[in-house]
Amino acid sequence: MIDLSGKVVLVTGTGGGIGNGIADRFADAGATVVRHRGLEDGDLRTSAQRVVDDAAARHGRLDAVVNNAGVQPVEPLPDMTAAQWQSVVDVNLLGPFAVTQAAVAHLPEGGSVTHIASIEGTHPAPGHAHYAVSKAGLIMHARAAALEYGPRGVRVNTVSPGLIARPGIEQDWPDGVARWREAAPLTRLGTPQDVGNACVFLASDLAKWITGHDLVVDGGVTARPTW
Repeated sequence: MIDLSGKVVLVTGTGGGIGNGIADRFADAGATVVRHRGLEDGDLRTSAQRVVDDAAARHGRLDAVVNNAGVQPVEPLPDMTAAQWQSVVDVNLLGPFAVTQAAVAHLPEGGSVTHIASIEGTHPAPGHAHYAVSKAGLIMHARAAALEYGPRGVRVNTVSPGLIARPGIEQDWPDGVARWREAAPLTRLGTPQDVGNACVFLASDLAKWITGHDLVVDGGVTARPTW
């Protein structure tokens, strides 16, 4: 078990299953976790500075940030409006940009920022054009931030999950779940804890020479040939 005792970690978007799973795994590793639930705790596009400063002030330090907050609506690209496109890109890209920029002032040498991207950042799905583009942008933001924040000793990476289990998914999307299980070499859906384990690793000293990397957590589904 990785020991993050004495570390303070901010996790955004903990109102959902993945965010809570990430936060729980950090807590299991001994970290003090600040949970930002989502819009009810403030829109990060405008409140990032306050959220980050409050977390650091409350606990006297900030060692790692996980940018998990995001949205995933479904809309066919031919029918998508500019407003729908902009809304997804703003939440999924502008929020992490603002949180990261605010956090770097507090993070020590060896500090870590992890964005939760998606395998759709490289493998888009129908109806998710705005989401896929925002996640591709998030992967590139992490690489750019790794380049520019590296001299300060701050590492920036992404975790790209595949299909993650949630209550009711088997009933809501039985054909999709069946197709996923058939395609994934490890034959199962992921769990929020699987995503959390990757985030804990990237925030730990075990990953202290890893930055600008996209860690795919998908049960091997992107290794499957599509032709």
